[in-house]
Amino acid sequence: MKIALIGYGKMGHMIEEIALARGHEIVSVIDIDNQQDFDSEAFRSADVAIEFTAPHVAYDNYLKAFSHHVKVVSGSTGWIAEHGEEVRKMCTEGGQTLFWSSNFSLGVTVFRAVNRYLARIMNQFDSYTPQMRETHHIHKLDHPSGTAITLAEELVGEVDRLSGWQAGLMTKPDGSREGNPEVAADKLRIDSAREGEVPGIHSIAWDSDADCITITHDAHSRQGFALGAVLAAEYTATHEGLLTMSDLFKF
Repeated sequence: MKIALIGYGKMGHMIEEIALARGHEIVSVIDIDNQQDFDSEAFRSADVAIEFTAPHVAYDNYLKAFSHHVKVVSGSTGWIAEHGEEVRKMCTEGGQTLFWSSNFSLGVTVFRAVNRYLARIMNQFDSYTPQMRETHHIHKLDHPSGTAITLAEELVGEVDRLSGWQAGLMTKPDGSREGNPEVAADKLRIDSAREGEVPGIHSIAWDSDADCITITHDAHSRQGFALGAVLAAEYTATHEGLLTMSDLFKF
């Protein structure tokens, strides 16, 4: 498979390493200094482009790839609120293909399934109140994380007494806090923390006066994310439309 990389930071380098190890070819690498290469023959030859960049440029990257009918796998977040419907139409009606996920880790995909299943059970027990906490490295500026938002939306979708989620406390690298620990009774509270070089930790706790049930996913490195992105690219090469991890893994 011929792969183009859009974004060549730590994730881009790791994706390249895994893709090559799995027998794929990297035909184009596009970063901030060579945007003109979107129009190159090398980029146009790609079966799939894997995009890991910043939220404010992801959408434009999709448009540039789509203009050459190159399929895209992307883990960039932050563009959905403004451009989500437009991208959906391009993929469902305009013949383009985007495989998008807030997190490509196989472990997180399993964790999401466990989260949904546990939420369906806990929907029966009003005495338990759910709360989420996510921790990431100090270079991550957005909060809550895209993965936390995905987990929250899936949890809320299973629990009748919840109408949405709300950001709670944010703990900064220096230990100071901002935000509000008080949230409405029908909202899932998401606390965030930024510390060290943590790849990503997501915990969901169901607390009651009697006990507390907690599930946690703790990423040891970015390797799981990179492998998942390559697996998604392999799937995308032979599929079309708007694709997600639920298409790749049927659980």
